[in-house]
Amino acid sequence: MAKKRFLQAQWTNLLMLNYEVDPEVLKQYLPFATVLDLWQGKTLVSMVGFMFENTKVLGVKWPFHVNFEEVNLHFYVRHFDGKEWKRGAVFISEIVPKPMISLVANSLYKEHYRALSMRRSATRIDNDHTKFLYEWRLKGQWNKLGATVSNHFEDIEPGSPEEFIFEHYWGYNIWSKAVTMEYQVEHISWQVAPVAEPVFEADVAELYGEAFVPFLGKQPYSVFFAKGSDVVVRMGSKIRIDQAPPLSPSL
Repeated sequence: MAKKRFLQAQWTNLLMLNYEVDPEVLKQYLPFATVLDLWQGKTLVSMVGFMFENTKVLGVKWPFHVNFEEVNLHFYVRHFDGKEWKRGAVFISEIVPKPMISLVANSLYKEHYRALSMRRSATRIDNDHTKFLYEWRLKGQWNKLGATVSNHFEDIEPGSPEEFIFEHYWGYNIWSKAVTMEYQVEHISWQVAPVAEPVFEADVAELYGEAFVPFLGKQPYSVFFAKGSDVVVRMGSKIRIDQAPPLSPSL
């Protein structure tokens, strides 16, 4: 039986810059009962900027918390529930402009939100391209995540790198050494558009730690953009070390 809806929203204009990292960097963030989900043998993390729109928490549109930006850094995992592998994401850091969102998400899900001043823009360059830019203010400086995106969208192709990045429908988080938080994310398969001229200018050491500096300072391995859709995030549940099935020997 599906869990109760915790959050309903539209996630739109999802820009994702994907970087290859050393898997050792992610060990401390890997929840118990999950394994890294690799793309063609590569361990990827994604810098993501997108919009929350028409947001409801427990069915309520909270004043001043309906439309807002988010920028996050996450990586990809799998969890074997005894019957099948579930493909999910683990969030290293999430930035929003609303302190209450940070408080609620960190308390209920032990996420890693922080509230900073944010802004975004979408500038039409010509009939075929739009420049998207997400910015957040840290220590008096505006950090940037952006790219130029085609205005022509297509369905995700099965087996494509876009499918690997976007088709993860579970979230996992470290609750404790013996407990992992799991929650389900529901949405249709998104349409995607070609991307060029990616921009990422940020204080990586301050935001994510020195270990990420050598990797996020390079050109991204890939860059994708999705139109987005309505999204439902279900209430979470806990996977306990004495209840979890052993990891399946095959990935």
